[in-house]
Amino acid sequence: MKRWYGKLLGFFAGAALMRANPPLGALIGLLIGHAFDADWFRLRQRDNPYGVLGLSADATDADIDQAYRRLMAQYHPDRLAGAAVELRQQAEAKAREINAAYDRIKTLRRR
Repeated sequence: MKRWYGKLLGFFAGAALMRANPPLGALIGLLIGHAFDADWFRLRQRDNPYGVLGLSADATDADIDQAYRRLMAQYHPDRLAGAAVELRQQAEAKAREINAAYDRIKTLRRR
């Protein structure tokens, strides 16, 4: 479901905070509210290593290992040895992304 309340709250907050020019404040608040509703401030998938593995941050180490093994079995480039070059390159890119996410999670959990 799409959010809508960010636009509404931004509109009224912008108008109230910019008393010298309420229409301009309302417009700026509306734009910021739209950005909030559209998830522009949320972490991108590649910045969220848990999202790459399809997990949440509260996943256990066993869940992380299981998801990593499942995804690597699915996207490992050696499984596509006889496939087209483009398909193999896509699998290599996805495997690099999965490995980077797994390494990042392990590094974060060591701290």
